[in-house]
Amino acid sequence: MATTTSAAPPAIGIFERYLSIWVALCIVAGIGLGFALPGLFAVIAEAEVANVNLVVAVLIWLMIVPMLLKIDFGALGSVRQHWKGVGVTLFINWAVKPFSMALLGTFFLGYLFAPLLPEGEISSYIAGLILLAAAPCTAMVFVWSNLCDGDPAYTLSQVALNDLIMVFAFAPLVALLLGVAAITVPWDTLLISVALYIVAPVIAAQILRRAVLASGGQSALNRLLSRLGPVSMIALLATLVLLFGFQGKAIIAQPLVIALLAVPILIQVYFNAGLAYWLSRRFGVAWCVAAPSALIGASNFFELAVAAAISLFGLTSGAALATVVGVLVEVPVMLSVVAIVKRSRGWYERGAAA
Repeated sequence: MATTTSAAPPAIGIFERYLSIWVALCIVAGIGLGFALPGLFAVIAEAEVANVNLVVAVLIWLMIVPMLLKIDFGALGSVRQHWKGVGVTLFINWAVKPFSMALLGTFFLGYLFAPLLPEGEISSYIAGLILLAAAPCTAMVFVWSNLCDGDPAYTLSQVALNDLIMVFAFAPLVALLLGVAAITVPWDTLLISVALYIVAPVIAAQILRRAVLASGGQSALNRLLSRLGPVSMIALLATLVLLFGFQGKAIIAQPLVIALLAVPILIQVYFNAGLAYWLSRRFGVAWCVAAPSALIGASNFFELAVAAAISLFGLTSGAALATVVGVLVEVPVMLSVVAIVKRSRGWYERGAAA
Protein backbone atom coordinates (compact mmCIF):
# COMPACT_ATOMS: atom_id res chain seq x y z
CA MET A 1 0.00 0.00 0.00
CA ALA A 2 2.81 2.40 0.82
CA THR A 3 4.42 1.80 -2.58
CA THR A 4 1.25 2.46 -4.50
CA THR A 5 0.39 5.54 -2.50
CA SER A 6 3.79 7.10 -2.92
CA ALA A 7 3.72 6.48 -6.63
CA ALA A 8 0.59 8.57 -7.01
CA PRO A 9 0.74 12.35 -7.05
CA PRO A 10 -0.44 13.94 -3.82
CA ALA A 11 -2.67 16.49 -5.50
CA ILE A 12 -3.53 17.90 -8.87
CA GLY A 13 -0.74 20.18 -10.09
CA ILE A 14 -1.02 23.59 -11.70
CA PHE A 15 -0.53 22.20 -15.21
CA GLU A 16 -3.21 19.55 -14.72
CA ARG A 17 -5.66 21.82 -12.90
CA TYR A 18 -5.57 24.47 -15.63
CA LEU A 19 -4.97 22.16 -18.58
CA SER A 20 -8.06 23.39 -20.42
CA ILE A 21 -6.77 26.98 -20.14
CA TRP A 22 -3.36 25.94 -21.50
CA VAL A 23 -5.07 24.12 -24.36
CA ALA A 24 -7.12 27.23 -25.15
CA LEU A 25 -3.90 29.30 -25.20
CA CYS A 26 -2.32 26.66 -27.47
CA ILE A 27 -5.21 27.10 -29.87
CA VAL A 28 -4.52 30.82 -30.11
CA ALA A 29 -0.73 30.40 -30.27
CA GLY A 30 -0.88 27.57 -32.77
CA ILE A 31 -3.25 29.34 -35.14
CA GLY A 32 -1.22 32.53 -34.93
CA LEU A 33 2.10 30.77 -35.57
CA GLY A 34 0.56 28.75 -38.38
CA PHE A 35 -0.34 31.93 -40.24
CA ALA A 36 2.86 33.78 -39.29
CA LEU A 37 5.33 30.95 -40.05
CA PRO A 38 3.81 28.71 -42.72
CA GLY A 39 7.26 27.74 -44.02
CA LEU A 40 8.35 26.35 -40.64
CA PHE A 41 5.22 24.26 -40.30
CA ALA A 42 5.69 22.94 -43.83
CA VAL A 43 9.21 21.78 -42.95
CA ILE A 44 7.92 20.05 -39.80
CA ALA A 45 5.15 18.34 -41.76
CA GLU A 46 7.68 16.95 -44.25
CA ALA A 47 9.89 15.42 -41.53
CA GLU A 48 8.32 11.97 -41.84
CA VAL A 49 9.55 8.38 -41.97
CA ALA A 50 7.02 5.61 -42.76
CA ASN A 51 4.11 8.02 -42.15
CA VAL A 52 5.51 8.92 -38.72
CA ASN A 53 6.29 12.57 -38.13
CA LEU A 54 9.63 12.64 -36.34
CA VAL A 55 9.05 15.90 -34.46
CA VAL A 56 5.69 14.76 -33.15
CA ALA A 57 7.08 11.29 -32.34
CA VAL A 58 9.70 12.80 -30.04
CA LEU A 59 7.09 14.96 -28.32
CA ILE A 60 4.73 12.01 -27.88
CA TRP A 61 7.47 9.96 -26.24
CA LEU A 62 8.22 12.82 -23.88
CA MET A 63 4.52 12.79 -23.00
CA ILE A 64 3.95 9.07 -22.62
CA VAL A 65 7.10 7.63 -21.04
CA PRO A 66 6.93 9.71 -17.80
CA MET A 67 3.33 8.58 -17.36
CA LEU A 68 4.17 4.91 -17.93
CA LEU A 69 6.95 5.15 -15.35
CA LYS A 70 4.22 5.31 -12.69
CA ILE A 71 2.86 1.89 -13.67
CA ASP A 72 4.00 -1.09 -11.61
CA PHE A 73 3.01 -4.29 -13.40
CA GLY A 74 3.83 -6.12 -10.18
CA ALA A 75 0.58 -4.64 -8.84
CA LEU A 76 -1.36 -7.06 -11.06
CA GLY A 77 -1.10 -9.56 -8.22
CA SER A 78 -3.55 -7.47 -6.19
CA VAL A 79 -6.25 -7.59 -8.88
CA ARG A 80 -7.90 -10.54 -7.09
CA GLN A 81 -8.58 -8.39 -4.03
CA HIS A 82 -10.79 -6.04 -6.05
CA TRP A 83 -12.16 -8.42 -8.67
CA LYS A 84 -15.65 -6.90 -8.75
CA GLY A 85 -14.38 -3.37 -9.28
CA VAL A 86 -11.83 -4.56 -11.83
CA GLY A 87 -14.52 -6.49 -13.69
CA VAL A 88 -16.81 -3.45 -13.86
CA THR A 89 -14.04 -1.21 -15.17
CA LEU A 90 -12.83 -3.73 -17.74
CA PHE A 91 -16.40 -4.12 -18.99
CA ILE A 92 -16.80 -0.35 -19.37
CA ASN A 93 -13.35 0.28 -20.89
CA TRP A 94 -13.34 -2.52 -23.44
CA ALA A 95 -16.96 -3.57 -24.07
CA VAL A 96 -18.88 -0.31 -23.69
CA LYS A 97 -16.86 2.88 -24.15
CA PRO A 98 -15.33 2.36 -27.63
CA PHE A 99 -18.61 1.10 -29.07
CA SER A 100 -20.74 3.79 -27.41
CA MET A 101 -18.37 6.45 -28.77
CA ALA A 102 -18.62 4.99 -32.27
CA LEU A 103 -22.41 5.11 -32.03
CA LEU A 104 -22.49 8.63 -30.58
CA GLY A 105 -19.97 9.90 -33.13
CA THR A 106 -21.89 8.38 -36.02
CA PHE A 107 -25.22 9.73 -34.76
CA PHE A 108 -24.12 13.26 -33.92
CA LEU A 109 -21.43 13.88 -36.54
CA GLY A 110 -22.64 11.57 -39.28
CA TYR A 111 -26.31 12.57 -39.10
CA LEU A 112 -27.46 15.25 -36.65
CA PHE A 113 -24.58 17.71 -37.12
CA ALA A 114 -23.61 16.64 -40.64
CA PRO A 115 -25.04 19.76 -42.37
CA LEU A 116 -22.87 21.96 -40.11
CA LEU A 117 -19.59 20.09 -40.72
CA PRO A 118 -17.25 19.95 -43.72
CA GLU A 119 -18.52 16.93 -45.62
CA GLY A 120 -15.09 15.55 -46.49
CA GLU A 121 -13.95 15.48 -42.86
CA ILE A 122 -16.90 13.80 -41.13
CA SER A 123 -15.51 10.25 -41.33
CA SER A 124 -12.16 11.53 -40.10
CA TYR A 125 -13.81 13.25 -37.10
CA ILE A 126 -15.57 9.98 -36.21
CA ALA A 127 -12.27 8.11 -36.50
CA GLY A 128 -10.66 10.56 -34.06
CA LEU A 129 -13.43 10.01 -31.52
CA ILE A 130 -13.02 6.23 -31.85
CA LEU A 131 -9.27 6.53 -31.24
CA LEU A 132 -9.99 8.69 -28.21
CA ALA A 133 -12.31 6.12 -26.64
CA ALA A 134 -10.32 2.99 -27.50
CA ALA A 135 -7.52 3.64 -25.00
CA PRO A 136 -8.27 3.90 -21.25
CA CYS A 137 -6.53 6.70 -19.37
CA THR A 138 -3.16 5.89 -17.79
CA ALA A 139 -1.60 8.78 -15.87
CA MET A 140 -4.30 11.32 -15.02
CA VAL A 141 -6.32 8.54 -13.37
CA PHE A 142 -3.92 8.69 -10.42
CA VAL A 143 -4.83 12.36 -9.99
CA TRP A 144 -8.59 11.72 -10.19
CA SER A 145 -8.36 8.76 -7.80
CA ASN A 146 -6.43 10.82 -5.27
CA LEU A 147 -8.94 13.65 -5.43
CA CYS A 148 -11.82 11.29 -4.57
CA ASP A 149 -9.90 9.30 -1.93
CA GLY A 150 -9.88 6.18 -4.08
CA ASP A 151 -8.10 2.99 -3.09
CA PRO A 152 -4.54 3.41 -4.47
CA ALA A 153 -3.93 -0.36 -4.67
CA TYR A 154 -7.02 -0.83 -6.84
CA THR A 155 -6.17 2.18 -9.01
CA LEU A 156 -2.63 1.01 -9.68
CA SER A 157 -3.60 -2.59 -10.41
CA GLN A 158 -6.46 -1.51 -12.70
CA VAL A 159 -4.26 0.87 -14.69
CA ALA A 160 -1.52 -1.77 -15.00
CA LEU A 161 -4.06 -4.32 -16.26
CA ASN A 162 -5.55 -1.85 -18.75
CA ASP A 163 -2.09 -1.01 -20.09
CA LEU A 164 -1.28 -4.70 -20.53
CA ILE A 165 -4.56 -5.29 -22.38
CA MET A 166 -4.00 -2.19 -24.51
CA VAL A 167 -0.75 -3.62 -25.90
CA PHE A 168 -2.72 -6.46 -27.50
CA ALA A 169 -6.25 -5.09 -27.95
CA PHE A 170 -5.84 -1.50 -29.16
CA ALA A 171 -5.01 -2.27 -32.81
CA PRO A 172 -7.72 -4.90 -33.46
CA LEU A 173 -10.36 -2.89 -31.58
CA VAL A 174 -9.60 0.30 -33.53
CA ALA A 175 -9.52 -1.64 -36.81
CA LEU A 176 -12.89 -3.23 -36.03
CA LEU A 177 -14.57 0.06 -35.16
CA LEU A 178 -13.04 1.98 -38.06
CA GLY A 179 -14.29 -0.77 -40.35
CA VAL A 180 -17.77 -0.53 -38.87
CA ALA A 181 -17.64 3.22 -39.44
CA ALA A 182 -16.70 2.51 -43.08
CA ILE A 183 -13.21 4.00 -42.74
CA THR A 184 -10.32 2.33 -44.53
CA VAL A 185 -7.84 0.95 -42.02
CA PRO A 186 -4.16 1.47 -42.95
CA TRP A 187 -2.97 -1.66 -41.17
CA ASP A 188 0.72 -1.05 -41.65
CA THR A 189 0.49 2.43 -40.14
CA LEU A 190 -1.76 1.21 -37.33
CA LEU A 191 0.67 -1.53 -36.34
CA ILE A 192 3.60 0.91 -36.50
CA SER A 193 1.65 3.26 -34.21
CA VAL A 194 0.94 0.49 -31.70
CA ALA A 195 4.60 -0.58 -31.70
CA LEU A 196 5.91 2.98 -31.51
CA TYR A 197 3.46 4.52 -29.06
CA ILE A 198 2.39 1.57 -26.86
CA VAL A 199 4.75 -1.39 -26.96
CA ALA A 200 8.10 0.46 -27.14
CA PRO A 201 7.25 3.11 -24.48
CA VAL A 202 5.92 0.44 -22.10
CA ILE A 203 9.13 -1.57 -22.42
CA ALA A 204 11.38 1.49 -22.16
CA ALA A 205 9.49 2.84 -19.13
CA GLN A 206 9.62 -0.48 -17.29
CA ILE A 207 13.36 -0.87 -17.95
CA LEU A 208 14.01 2.66 -16.67
CA ARG A 209 11.66 2.17 -13.70
CA ARG A 210 13.43 -1.00 -12.58
CA ALA A 211 16.86 0.59 -13.01
CA VAL A 212 15.90 3.62 -10.91
CA LEU A 213 14.28 1.50 -8.19
CA ALA A 214 17.30 -0.79 -8.09
CA SER A 215 19.71 2.12 -7.67
CA GLY A 216 17.81 4.48 -5.40
CA GLY A 217 14.50 2.94 -4.39
CA GLN A 218 11.03 4.51 -4.41
CA SER A 219 12.33 7.92 -3.29
CA ALA A 220 14.59 8.10 -6.36
CA LEU A 221 11.67 7.18 -8.61
CA ASN A 222 9.48 9.84 -7.01
CA ARG A 223 12.19 12.45 -7.60
CA LEU A 224 12.48 11.40 -11.24
CA LEU A 225 8.70 11.55 -11.71
CA SER A 226 8.53 15.04 -10.18
CA ARG A 227 11.19 16.24 -12.62
CA LEU A 228 9.64 14.59 -15.65
CA GLY A 229 6.07 15.69 -14.89
CA PRO A 230 6.50 19.23 -16.27
CA VAL A 231 8.41 17.83 -19.27
CA SER A 232 5.44 15.62 -20.10
CA MET A 233 2.97 18.50 -19.93
CA ILE A 234 5.20 20.87 -21.91
CA ALA A 235 5.55 18.21 -24.62
CA LEU A 236 1.77 17.87 -24.71
CA LEU A 237 1.29 21.62 -25.07
CA ALA A 238 3.98 21.84 -27.77
CA THR A 239 2.22 19.06 -29.69
CA LEU A 240 -1.05 20.97 -29.45
CA VAL A 241 0.59 24.14 -30.77
CA LEU A 242 1.78 22.15 -33.79
CA LEU A 243 -1.63 20.60 -34.35
CA PHE A 244 -3.46 23.91 -34.18
CA GLY A 245 -0.81 25.49 -36.37
CA PHE A 246 -1.73 23.00 -39.07
CA GLN A 247 -5.45 23.19 -38.31
CA GLY A 248 -5.64 27.01 -38.12
CA LYS A 249 -7.31 27.66 -41.47
CA ALA A 250 -9.90 24.93 -40.92
CA ILE A 251 -10.73 26.20 -37.42
CA ILE A 252 -11.14 29.80 -38.52
CA ALA A 253 -13.32 28.67 -41.40
CA GLN A 254 -15.42 26.40 -39.14
CA PRO A 255 -15.15 27.57 -35.48
CA LEU A 256 -18.35 25.69 -34.64
CA VAL A 257 -16.59 22.37 -35.32
CA ILE A 258 -14.85 22.28 -31.94
CA ALA A 259 -18.12 22.78 -30.04
CA LEU A 260 -19.88 20.11 -32.11
CA LEU A 261 -17.05 17.61 -31.59
CA ALA A 262 -17.26 18.17 -27.83
CA VAL A 263 -20.91 17.04 -27.66
CA PRO A 264 -20.43 13.26 -28.13
CA ILE A 265 -17.29 13.37 -25.96
CA LEU A 266 -19.18 14.96 -23.07
CA ILE A 267 -22.09 12.54 -23.37
CA GLN A 268 -19.89 9.44 -23.44
CA VAL A 269 -17.85 10.59 -20.40
CA TYR A 270 -20.92 11.06 -18.20
CA PHE A 271 -22.62 7.94 -19.58
CA ASN A 272 -19.66 5.63 -18.95
CA ALA A 273 -18.85 7.14 -15.55
CA GLY A 274 -22.49 6.81 -14.48
CA LEU A 275 -22.79 3.24 -15.75
CA ALA A 276 -19.57 2.15 -13.98
CA TYR A 277 -20.70 3.82 -10.75
CA TRP A 278 -24.17 2.26 -10.90
CA LEU A 279 -22.88 -1.23 -11.69
CA SER A 280 -20.38 -1.00 -8.83
CA ARG A 281 -23.22 -0.07 -6.48
CA ARG A 282 -25.34 -2.99 -7.70
CA PHE A 283 -22.46 -5.43 -7.11
CA GLY A 284 -21.72 -4.08 -3.63
CA VAL A 285 -18.28 -2.68 -4.48
CA ALA A 286 -16.73 -0.51 -1.77
CA TRP A 287 -17.02 3.22 -2.52
CA CYS A 288 -13.24 3.72 -2.39
CA VAL A 289 -13.02 1.33 -5.36
CA ALA A 290 -16.21 2.42 -7.14
CA ALA A 291 -15.16 6.08 -7.27
CA PRO A 292 -11.89 5.51 -9.20
CA SER A 293 -13.66 2.79 -11.20
CA ALA A 294 -16.10 5.40 -12.53
CA LEU A 295 -13.23 7.76 -13.35
CA ILE A 296 -11.09 5.10 -15.06
CA GLY A 297 -14.15 3.97 -17.01
CA ALA A 298 -14.83 7.48 -18.28
CA SER A 299 -11.41 9.00 -18.97
CA ASN A 300 -9.27 8.57 -22.07
CA PHE A 301 -5.56 8.15 -22.84
CA PHE A 302 -5.68 11.26 -25.03
CA GLU A 303 -1.89 11.37 -25.52
CA LEU A 304 -2.03 8.00 -27.30
CA ALA A 305 -5.13 9.04 -29.23
CA VAL A 306 -3.38 12.18 -30.51
CA ALA A 307 -0.33 10.17 -31.55
CA ALA A 308 -2.36 7.48 -33.32
CA ALA A 309 -4.54 10.04 -35.11
CA ILE A 310 -1.48 11.88 -36.43
CA SER A 311 0.15 8.64 -37.58
CA LEU A 312 -2.98 7.22 -39.22
CA PHE A 313 -4.53 10.32 -40.74
CA GLY A 314 -1.96 13.13 -40.63
CA LEU A 315 -1.32 16.35 -38.76
CA THR A 316 -3.96 18.30 -40.67
CA SER A 317 -6.68 15.64 -40.42
CA GLY A 318 -10.06 15.93 -38.78
CA ALA A 319 -9.14 12.91 -36.66
CA ALA A 320 -6.23 14.79 -35.10
CA LEU A 321 -8.50 17.77 -34.38
CA ALA A 322 -11.13 15.52 -32.76
CA THR A 323 -8.58 14.02 -30.36
CA VAL A 324 -7.38 17.50 -29.42
CA VAL A 325 -10.94 18.48 -28.51
CA GLY A 326 -10.83 15.52 -26.13
CA VAL A 327 -7.84 17.12 -24.41
CA LEU A 328 -9.70 20.44 -24.22
CA VAL A 329 -12.70 19.04 -22.35
CA GLU A 330 -10.97 16.30 -20.30
CA VAL A 331 -10.00 18.21 -17.15
CA PRO A 332 -13.16 20.22 -16.38
CA VAL A 333 -15.38 17.24 -17.17
CA MET A 334 -13.39 14.79 -15.04
CA LEU A 335 -13.26 17.29 -12.16
CA SER A 336 -17.05 17.45 -12.32
CA VAL A 337 -17.22 13.63 -12.16
CA VAL A 338 -14.94 13.71 -9.10
CA ALA A 339 -17.33 16.19 -7.45
CA ILE A 340 -20.37 14.05 -8.30
CA VAL A 341 -18.99 10.80 -6.86
CA LYS A 342 -17.82 12.55 -3.68
CA ARG A 343 -21.16 14.25 -3.08
CA SER A 344 -23.08 11.02 -3.76
CA ARG A 345 -21.04 8.87 -1.37
CA GLY A 346 -23.86 8.59 1.18
CA TRP A 347 -26.36 7.51 -1.49
CA TYR A 348 -23.86 5.03 -2.89
CA GLU A 349 -22.98 3.40 0.43
CA ARG A 350 -26.64 3.00 1.44
CA GLY A 351 -27.33 1.12 -1.79
CA ALA A 352 -24.13 -0.92 -1.73
CA ALA A 353 -24.80 -2.05 1.86
CA ALA A 354 -28.33 -3.08 0.95
